[in-house]
Amino acid sequence: MIFHPYTARGYAVNYDNDAQRIADIKRFPDYAMDLLDAESRAVLPPLYATEKRGRDTVASVKFFMPDGSWTWYPTEYDGADTFFGLVSGLEVELGYFSLTELEGVKGSLGLPIERDLYFAPTPLQALEEYHHRA
Repeated sequence: MIFHPYTARGYAVNYDNDAQRIADIKRFPDYAMDLLDAESRAVLPPLYATEKRGRDTVASVKFFMPDGSWTWYPTEYDGADTFFGLVSGLEVELGYFSLTELEGVKGSLGLPIERDLYFAPTPLQALEEYHHRA
């Protein structure tokens, strides 16, 4: 069991000694974080609504890979599955990405992508500068 001492949320990790690998990882308590909760949905404008603002557009949501270096900052959402925003992975670039794909990705330790609960809304330009420096 790996858990945060203040929130009591974490992961139950099952290790297969014979195969010498992690066999399974589950969040606990039993419910998992909604990657895109109602509050996050409410602050994301529809696709193409902010395109004239360019890099002055503010990202209000951040998704990250807890066991990797990828980060996604959606600025627009189609209400169904598609986001537009900044992605910091192999490159730092603007583009489209899918909620379904984010929900299905696991990092190198098998951990799912999470939403940063403490992220403060930030303009894309500042986020780009931060990731180019990092």
